[in-house]
Amino acid sequence: MARHLVCLTFDFDVLSAWIFRDQTTPTSLSRGEFGLIGAERILGLLEKHHLKSTWFIPGHTIDTFPEICKRVHDQGHEIGHHGYLHEPPASLGSRDEEAAVLERGNEAIRRLTGHYATGYRSPSWDLSPFSVELLLHYNFQYDSSMMAKDYEPYYARQGDRILPDGRVEWGQATRLIEMPISWSLDDFPHFEYRRTEHWLQEGLQPTSGVLENFVDDYHYMHQTTDWGVLTYTFHPQVIGRGHRMLMLERLIQTVRDHGATFVRMDEAMDEWKGRER
Repeated sequence: MARHLVCLTFDFDVLSAWIFRDQTTPTSLSRGEFGLIGAERILGLLEKHHLKSTWFIPGHTIDTFPEICKRVHDQGHEIGHHGYLHEPPASLGSRDEEAAVLERGNEAIRRLTGHYATGYRSPSWDLSPFSVELLLHYNFQYDSSMMAKDYEPYYARQGDRILPDGRVEWGQATRLIEMPISWSLDDFPHFEYRRTEHWLQEGLQPTSGVLENFVDDYHYMHQTTDWGVLTYTFHPQVIGRGHRMLMLERLIQTVRDHGATFVRMDEAMDEWKGRER
C-alpha cells in the first residue's frame, strides 16, 4: 500500500538570526519579533487541522521567549536543535566552538522539554567538516540540512574529501540519518526581502506560484514513489503574514486531499528505519 508522508517544519529563529548577523537596528529586530505573532497563528492552524509538526528552535529563542516555546512543546510538536544564536557551523572557527554551540543549544532544549533533541537542522543549512562527527558524538539520530535526495531519507557520510585536482574521495556512511530538504521548499528565499551593502534578496513573491511549486513537488512524489517523505520548511516570521497563512492552509488541505499523511520528523525517521530493516 502506497504511503506518502509530509513533514511541516518551522525554524523558529525570532531575533537570533538577525543578532548573529549584527543586524540589530530596531526595524531589523522587529522583523524577527513578528515571528511571535506568526507562531501564534501557526499553532492555531495546526490545532485546527489536528496536525503535529517539528520546530527547530535556537536556544536563544527558548531562553528569550520561553512561554511560546513551551506552548509549542505542550501541543505535542517535536523540538529540534537549530544552534544557539543561529550560528551556521561552517562559519564557526573550530570544532570546539561548534561543539560548544551544540551543547548550549541542547541544554536550552533540555530545560524546555526534559531531554536533549533527537534531530538537528543547521542554521542556513551549511554544515562544517566536523558537523556529522559532532552530531554522532552528541547522540543525535537525524540531521535535516542536506539535499542529496528529495523523497527518501539516507545515511549521512563522514569524511568526504575534494582533492586538489577536483577528484572526490567519498567518506563512509554513518548511522546519522539525513532527512533531506530543499531551498525550493523553503519559504524564506521565496518571500523574504533582504538588502545589504553587497547583495539583494528580492523575495516578496506572490503566493500562488509558490503554492503551485510546493503542491507539485508532492504530486510528483505521489506519482513516482510507493513510499516517500516530503519536507516543507517555514519560518514563523515569514509564513506568518496573513496572505501566506492562507497559502499554508491551502497547502495542507490540498496535499491532504491527495493522500498526504502529516507526521513529525522523528516519526518519519522511525518509519523509514522500520522499512530499512
